[in-house]
Amino acid sequence: MLENAKNYFAPMHTAEHILNQTMQRMFNCERSFNNHIEKKKSKCDYHFDRLITSQEIAELSSRVNQTIALNLSVSEELISYDEASAIYDLSKLQQSDNQTIRVIKIGDYDRCVCSGEHVTNTNEIGLFTITSVTYENNVLRIRFKLA
Repeated sequence: MLENAKNYFAPMHTAEHILNQTMQRMFNCERSFNNHIEKKKSKCDYHFDRLITSQEIAELSSRVNQTIALNLSVSEELISYDEASAIYDLSKLQQSDNQTIRVIKIGDYDRCVCSGEHVTNTNEIGLFTITSVTYENNVLRIRFKLA
């Protein structure tokens, strides 16, 4: 997994992790099933049952920014495939013998399997802004940027 590290813009990619965890906490949904992470703007797609309200958008944005403002340490942990499979959904990965799985931890807020680049502290992210939200065919799309 480490050999295939994605070259995402580290602040945006770390913000995506925080957005995903915040979505899970606010709406009890799964992490995004599809995303596109760019330096200028990004998007995450969620299996969802409706469009979220303007009040929910504001609350979601506020919670993400509150988490960023906590100056949380971002670190990685390497664990065995067997250990990771007991904790995480690894269905998107191909198993190989002696495979090491990389887990990214954002303080005590979020932990997930990931091969992308990240900041070392959330104070490197900047201001998170949701630019638009759409809903179509049971997919909630959230577009966002950093200032």
